[in-house]
Amino acid sequence: MSKVSPTLRRYATADEDAAIDLWLRSWQQTYPDIDFVARVAWWRERWRNELVPRADIVIAEKHATMAGFVTVECETLYLDQIVVAPEAWGSGTGGMLIAEAKRLSPKGLDLHVNQDHQRAVRFYQKQGFVIAGPHANAISGRPTYLMSWRP
Repeated sequence: MSKVSPTLRRYATADEDAAIDLWLRSWQQTYPDIDFVARVAWWRERWRNELVPRADIVIAEKHATMAGFVTVECETLYLDQIVVAPEAWGSGTGGMLIAEAKRLSPKGLDLHVNQDHQRAVRFYQKQGFVIAGPHANAISGRPTYLMSWRP
């Protein structure tokens, strides 16, 4: 049986519920001690009012199911979100989404990642990002790194 790679496509308004559900599943798996269900209303509002109007959003789809997405604000070079379904971790889906983000923003990309999320830090480093400095999440106060990629 052959491996089927995800296909990439632009976000459509009809994708909202699936994207928010995927965000919830992914973050809940990453940080099970945090109640992300309680944050869904906040996240939906941020998705609708901040990300969708300003970012290019690309969906990775496999077997007609959302396997991941990436949001890139090309004007500011900011990669705000990359989310991959937990069952697709390690499958190459994240790398495909980063490659697409680099294509959309060829001058470079910046992102923030939680310092304690070492799997993600290693992933970004493998994709050519470097730690540009320490920061803190403005909402949670968690320590983050600013990571940057420049061609």
